[in-house]
Amino acid sequence: MVAELERRYPPAWAEEWDRVGLVLGEPCAPVRRVLCVVDVVPETVAEAIDAGADLIVAHHPLLLRGVSSVAPTTYKGRIIHRLIKADVALYVAHTNADVADPGVSDALAARFGLTDLRPLHRPAPGSAAHGAGRGVGRIGELPAPMTLAELTRHAAAVLPATAWGVRAAGDPHRVVRTLAVSGGSGDSFLGDATVAGVDAFLTADLRHHPAGEHLAAEGPALLDAAHWATERPWLDDLAAVLRETTGVETLVSDLDTDPWTVHAAPPAADDKEPDREG
Repeated sequence: MVAELERRYPPAWAEEWDRVGLVLGEPCAPVRRVLCVVDVVPETVAEAIDAGADLIVAHHPLLLRGVSSVAPTTYKGRIIHRLIKADVALYVAHTNADVADPGVSDALAARFGLTDLRPLHRPAPGSAAHGAGRGVGRIGELPAPMTLAELTRHAAAVLPATAWGVRAAGDPHRVVRTLAVSGGSGDSFLGDATVAGVDAFLTADLRHHPAGEHLAAEGPALLDAAHWATERPWLDDLAAVLRETTGVETLVSDLDTDPWTVHAAPPAADDKEPDREG
């Protein structure tokens, strides 16, 4: 199983700061059932144990930064102890899956029916990940033009549902024909979207100042979805590959692990209470 994952998502393709590969478990241990998740949190760990999974394949690293203890008095320590006691292995494919072809953003692009795909941000020449088709994000053509307002509603319908939903920045009437997408945090690729000349860019975790400055410089319209929602589609592709190549039963977690759980829109103008004197 590890060999197949590393054939498809070589660890050398990951960013230098990233932590991917086998985190827990014996490399040669038999695997009968796999659970694919975006986040390793108590809820997805419980889901794996309840499902009788031998292996969790996660997108986000559990141990991205150095730790000095995995004692069960810590949040991550408790997760590690529970996985070890339940004999559940953990494997991570993160930025190496982001740049793969197909990878995380190909699955996101498929939700919008994008065609003529090409990378949004290519790896540097000479890097391990450099190669035809590989790179972060995807650019493509929509099946039919939409206004930004229509595309925002469409995005909310085709992406996994979250309390965050989808918000957009730009002229609601702007016609969008070419769309760039990038699973996960994408504001570092605003410049790439501008250079590519796309009509709109959909990603997650966009911040106030970078987004405002991008629009002031007449960059593409922006759509901001929940981080989890932009990466969850990849799990279906991952599971299909593992089933086909290894024959192992592979499940996908639909647990919404986006941390934002409540959203309230302001009342429409007609719904506001009239002003009352004294």
